[in-house]
Amino acid sequence: MAAATIEPLHRDFGARVAGIDLGATLSAHDLAAVRDAIDRYSLLVFPGQSLDDETQLAFTRRLGEPEVEHVRFGREGAIDYFGTVGNIGEDGGRRGNDHETTRFSRGNEMWHSDSSFREVPAFVTITYAHETPEEGGETEFASCRAAYARLPDALKAEIGPLTAIHDYVFSRGRVAPVAASHAASLPPVEQKLVRTNPATGARNYYIGSHAREIVGRDREAGRRLLDDLLARATREEDILSHRWSPGDLAIWDNRCLLHRGRPYDADRQRRRMRQNRVRGAGPTLEE
Repeated sequence: MAAATIEPLHRDFGARVAGIDLGATLSAHDLAAVRDAIDRYSLLVFPGQSLDDETQLAFTRRLGEPEVEHVRFGREGAIDYFGTVGNIGEDGGRRGNDHETTRFSRGNEMWHSDSSFREVPAFVTITYAHETPEEGGETEFASCRAAYARLPDALKAEIGPLTAIHDYVFSRGRVAPVAASHAASLPPVEQKLVRTNPATGARNYYIGSHAREIVGRDREAGRRLLDDLLARATREEDILSHRWSPGDLAIWDNRCLLHRGRPYDADRQRRRMRQNRVRGAGPTLEE
């Protein structure tokens, strides 16, 4: 990314990258630079892009294997790589606050890591903004890598060997019913509680709304630990809030970041962002 400029967004993570066209074919050198920046900053925001699904998917494939979108696959058995974040249907119509899809999407307002409920969780999420609300609809991020670094040594030693059960139905069932076929396609999975970036050696803990319990601990004690780790990562001063503009493309590292969407008035405003993900390298238990 020789022609690009990188502006850090937060003391711990995040950067805005200007001067690069992700719709063009990147050189191997530039692609390696994007990967290095993901490892360093965890969140990259590229403003002023002009993409359609085809070019977004082509860029995604350069980063790795696209992940099959789980909602359509679970409900219909359809293979697709995109989901729409927002309240705009395929016909271009706006779905209001009481629409079934809008209500279901409120699960994204809980702190989570995308696809942590899959045996092979997501590496990165790629989101491109087509339409954005004038008020609300921000996405907030928090670094579990920075939070891990702040932990007392005794707590690092305690959580190092632990694993957690991540369960999509446990998480999303709090806001709306999960279809039986969708639930059956996503059985609970076990994930390492502490992960290590293979390129840098940096460690982080791996939690979020899908993390249901700690393996080997009673439910209440496990919840206390998970809730404590979440609180440590999401202090007000540790949160980076991104206000979307049309043309923004964001890439975030699900291995170490938590994120959540913020509310907006779907009755009055339009929000349409196309999102896809890159599949991780393998099960976390094999890392």
